[in-house]
Amino acid sequence: MLPPMAIFFPLFTLLEDLGYLPRVAFNMDHAFQKCKACGKQCLTMAMGLGCNAAGVVGCRIIDSPRERLIAILTNAMVPCNGRFPTLFTLITLFFIAGIHDSVLASLGSAAILTLAIVGGVMATLGCSWLLSHTLLKGVPSSFTLELPPYRRPQVGKVIVRSIFDRTLFVLGRAIAVAAPAGLVIWVLANTYVDGQSILLILTGFFDPLAKLMGLDGVILVAFILGFPANEIVLPIILMAYLQTGTLVEMTDIAALKDLLVSHGWTWVTAVCMLIFCLFHWPCSTTCLTIHKETGSWKWTAVAVLLPTLLGFCLCVIVSSVARLLI
Repeated sequence: MLPPMAIFFPLFTLLEDLGYLPRVAFNMDHAFQKCKACGKQCLTMAMGLGCNAAGVVGCRIIDSPRERLIAILTNAMVPCNGRFPTLFTLITLFFIAGIHDSVLASLGSAAILTLAIVGGVMATLGCSWLLSHTLLKGVPSSFTLELPPYRRPQVGKVIVRSIFDRTLFVLGRAIAVAAPAGLVIWVLANTYVDGQSILLILTGFFDPLAKLMGLDGVILVAFILGFPANEIVLPIILMAYLQTGTLVEMTDIAALKDLLVSHGWTWVTAVCMLIFCLFHWPCSTTCLTIHKETGSWKWTAVAVLLPTLLGFCLCVIVSSVARLLI
């Protein structure tokens, strides 16, 4: 988690100190008012690209309690840096694998990843509109903003503020759940009942639901066990397929694709996993942050259910259509 955040947050804070971000919020306010939300929400979404937990904390800049809550509940629909490794892998293995020209492959990867991020943005806007017309009805607040002048950023203060206020803050909360979560995963993979590990028993239990979504039981359980951190979803999948008992990382792309295909993966599986990677429950760090910011387990549950139901429905639709066409 550290390298991407150590790059993202200083750059984001640099733009903030420069005076650029208030202008972005002002320009985006008209689009967000159509959803009865606030233009400042676009800044919290951008922060969510680094980490959704930091994006949730960033919602404090929104003055209206209703609009702040909308921004908090929808922030997890923007893919954080923990999901990018999985997205990169899926795009490389299944969407640009036949492109031999390196330039075209790079452009294709960038285009698909951009579409995925845009999909997350559109889902955020759609769910903001839905919440503002159902659970959180209300009139959008007037947005009066005195734009600060552009100023030379204080690089030293920017680095210190971004590291201590954002990067280390997120890592501290992640560490609080990482150790017990790692222990649970190890126990599930190394405890056997009738010759089968509990992990494989769980994958068999969830397999029917996963098949409905165009996935398999291993993928769905990996997302469930990846609740502490999205970075470990793919290693858990490999651990279950290879039955190693420990988290696995493969560097050989060709061998990785052969392994996935041998376990029944198709382009439909890749598309559905990409969708579910974009839209599923927030990680544990984000959930703890949502509870702290809202002071309510009810709103935390809404923040979990909203992207999960969206991802589930989209996966079912895509897999059903694919079955009809194939």
